[in-house]
Amino acid sequence: MASPYSKELLLTMYRKMYLIRRFEERAGQQYGLGKIAGFCHLYIGQEATAVGAIEAIRPDDYMLSAYRDHGQPLARGSDPGMVMAELFGRGTGYSKGKGGSMHIFDIEHHFYGGYGIVGGQIPLAAGMAFASRYRNEDRVTVCYFGDAAANQGAFHETLNMASKWKLPVIYICENNRYGMGTAVGRTSAVPEMYKRAVAYNMRGEPVDGMDCLKMYETVKDAAEYCRAGKGPVLLEANTYRFRGHSMADPANYRTKQEVEDERKNDPIPKIKDFTLKKKLAKEEEFDAIDEEVKAQVDAAVKFADESPEPSLEELWRDTIVEPGEEDVRPRERVLGMKVKWPSYPSGQELKVTWDLEPREQAEKEDKKAGLAR
Repeated sequence: MASPYSKELLLTMYRKMYLIRRFEERAGQQYGLGKIAGFCHLYIGQEATAVGAIEAIRPDDYMLSAYRDHGQPLARGSDPGMVMAELFGRGTGYSKGKGGSMHIFDIEHHFYGGYGIVGGQIPLAAGMAFASRYRNEDRVTVCYFGDAAANQGAFHETLNMASKWKLPVIYICENNRYGMGTAVGRTSAVPEMYKRAVAYNMRGEPVDGMDCLKMYETVKDAAEYCRAGKGPVLLEANTYRFRGHSMADPANYRTKQEVEDERKNDPIPKIKDFTLKKKLAKEEEFDAIDEEVKAQVDAAVKFADESPEPSLEELWRDTIVEPGEEDVRPRERVLGMKVKWPSYPSGQELKVTWDLEPREQAEKEDKKAGLAR
């Protein structure tokens, strides 16, 4: 049976997942050498949740994440050297080294952070989706968060608003089974996160977050659903991190056997095996990708290590945006590249074309719920 996926798509998925894996392995190594300070949360094992979703949406769709945020920007096309430089705290990083590991931000590729506050990005994603609808765009917002963030109050408040206003946002809960070092079943009365969607009359479903193609199909369908104006979607990507919560975590709360068993479900060899079985690529092509990616990551580490630290004057810069001040375009600033920069209409050019709280609809819903007087 022929594959429904093209060779180009499959090799792109493999390349991006392999890039994230090798980048994160080197980041962990550099952390151990003292080149990276502060917290550093690696994405090793969870690559499919990022790559599958990113290949399913458009490049101009919005994306936000939590603090385990190196993988998504790399998959969206961010420069690996500049991401690594940000981890190193160097001036050539995307935020001039002032954001660090937990706050990667790349407007050019529509990646709007990395947030250190647990669940802090969830209401922001609703705001971006609201902006898309207000501007009459057909963009979708994709928001990643961890399983522990689903117990934050902002999660519930936001899902209610997003559903009520039918916002085009896909919430992806990356359930890697542990909130830091605590198993999700110990803290959540309903550990299946997708089931929480029903409380807000919105679509919710689980997906195998260790399978890039299943992530791709599920998110592709969810994006079409959102663009059609049907409202938000809550996806629970069941995944697993092969390393600790952060580089400071020895992960003593789980057994070596558990990790070894989960490694058998590694998403990277899985997509490679699928491609080879469908005879869409040869082993030599994967070997070539491996070598290219290794060289790319080596160059990223070298670039970061040789980059200067930000000057003391940078402490006072980028704190307040002055009226009319132009955006700093990171790749132009660092690499001298001419980039296509996003532009958005101002509030004066917009008109509200939809009613947030239609009275007739509200009265109908009240009557249906037996609340009408």
